[in-house]
Amino acid sequence: MELDLSPKEVEIPAHVPDELVLPFPFLFGVKTKQDPFGELAAQVHAETPPIFYSKHAYPGGTPAWVVRTAEDLKTIHFDTENFSNKGFSPFSMIIGETWNLVPAESDPPIHAHYRAFVSRVFSPGAIAKLEDKIRGYAREYVEGLKDKGKCEFMRDFAFEFPIKVFMELMGLPQSRTKQFLEWEEAMLHSHDLKKMAVATRSVVDYLREELADRRENPTDDLFTYGVQAKIDGRELTDDELVGFTFNLFIGGLDTVSTQMGLQFLHLARNPEHQKMLRDDPSLIPAAIDELMRAYPAVTVFKTVTQPCELKGVKFMPGDKVVMSATLAGRDPAEYDAANEIRFDRESDGHLSFGYGPHLCLGMHLARREMRIAMEEFLRAVPEFRLKDGVEVEHYLGMIQPTAVDLVW
Repeated sequence: MELDLSPKEVEIPAHVPDELVLPFPFLFGVKTKQDPFGELAAQVHAETPPIFYSKHAYPGGTPAWVVRTAEDLKTIHFDTENFSNKGFSPFSMIIGETWNLVPAESDPPIHAHYRAFVSRVFSPGAIAKLEDKIRGYAREYVEGLKDKGKCEFMRDFAFEFPIKVFMELMGLPQSRTKQFLEWEEAMLHSHDLKKMAVATRSVVDYLREELADRRENPTDDLFTYGVQAKIDGRELTDDELVGFTFNLFIGGLDTVSTQMGLQFLHLARNPEHQKMLRDDPSLIPAAIDELMRAYPAVTVFKTVTQPCELKGVKFMPGDKVVMSATLAGRDPAEYDAANEIRFDRESDGHLSFGYGPHLCLGMHLARREMRIAMEEFLRAVPEFRLKDGVEVEHYLGMIQPTAVDLVW
């Protein structure tokens, strides 16, 4: 069954005013050659009210509320009484299972227990111990590329480098890299539900095999950590272990790769920023934060649990809500000259790692991977640019460049 993303009639709930039903460009499974950030996100901010309803905004081409301002997104992130994180991803549903991503798709009070369980292995101190290993992987890839004069950055670096780190943490063989990339592509960038389901089933079956193996043969990895851990005095259920490891799989294989692709695409198009970071590598952490603000790739979803209102808009139980970091990062009410990239920008941060109770626990690892990748690439590779004549295309779900052809 292939998902039909063409315009179609859907039933608009009675509580949704006609004037709030508007188009939303960021449709799952769609590609564009337009600029998703400076063009599409800016257009949404310029032409829509702070909260509007779109017929095809939720994965599967179904309706959802779209909240476009950073202020309102922060409010909803903190409102766990009216807005639930459960079931925002389609993966367990499309294979007929009931697990949720742990801790991402959980609500209080169990959410606090899940975060405590996961945070022990993703604390800044724990991640700092991986510095040399991460740098070694990054340097290995850069050394293999620097004399070639060109690369397709997504394929040759952005995907495989973070996977090396993910494999290390999970205790998985590096020989599975190609297979994992194929599964990731089918799950996150296909609009063919059959392909998504087949890939999801393959991943879940593989994760269950590894979990079963660690019960019998424990090692020093995150599978073993999961099967040996206890939450509130009890062992994790099968659903919880699958949700935990699947969450790591998605985050470890795609999110960091996507952000690095967007960051290096910006540097290729802006040689003055590239030179700034080459001249003073100490600016790289601040630059990454600004690039995360300006090029946020991730959208998550919430479900309304009880009648409530925000800014005069009425939400009803079952309504889906689009929580777009892409829109938040370019919100002109939140950031002065939101479409300008300034490495010395002073602001209160960004929503690209989530916000409030669901602030991403993997952000310390992600930041370290992105920083080291940029340090090593700029150290070894001369000034790079986009290949002449290349027109960059982006996926619009997880907003990711399909290819970044660099030359130097």
